[in-house]
Amino acid sequence: MITLSRESPLAPDLALLHARHTQAMHADTPPESIHMLPASALAAPGISFFVMREGGVALGMGAFKRIDATHAEIKSMHILHEARGRGLARVMLDHLMAEAKAAGFVRLSLETGAQPSFAAARALYARAGFAECGPFEGYGPDPMSSFMTRAL
Repeated sequence: MITLSRESPLAPDLALLHARHTQAMHADTPPESIHMLPASALAAPGISFFVMREGGVALGMGAFKRIDATHAEIKSMHILHEARGRGLARVMLDHLMAEAKAAGFVRLSLETGAQPSFAAARALYARAGFAECGPFEGYGPDPMSSFMTRAL
């Protein structure tokens, strides 16, 4: 059974998720174009962090960060490679959208890679109603970044 709950990103059993996410972000992205947050930054006020578990084992994570009273940004969404192909990324995305809406946000945006290795992520977001947009809060133009947004 899959569960999703708000947790601390600093929990020791999440080290593998953070390590795999970091590895994936550095695989084909230059350091100046990596916008992921480390676990310590995900624990900051204004960030809601969620963990997906199966049988108590952490399979995925995702968060959203407050930009302003009506706008939030998806951060650090990751599903372990060995758990992919089961629709879990969409489950996590739907959960993040529902939680952001319940928290009063009316817009949700994200930054992801523009490289071919991020094509599946961009397709997932597009299927969920996200559309390409320009850089937002704190970002600038970057050929390695793809920006997307949607109303909730």
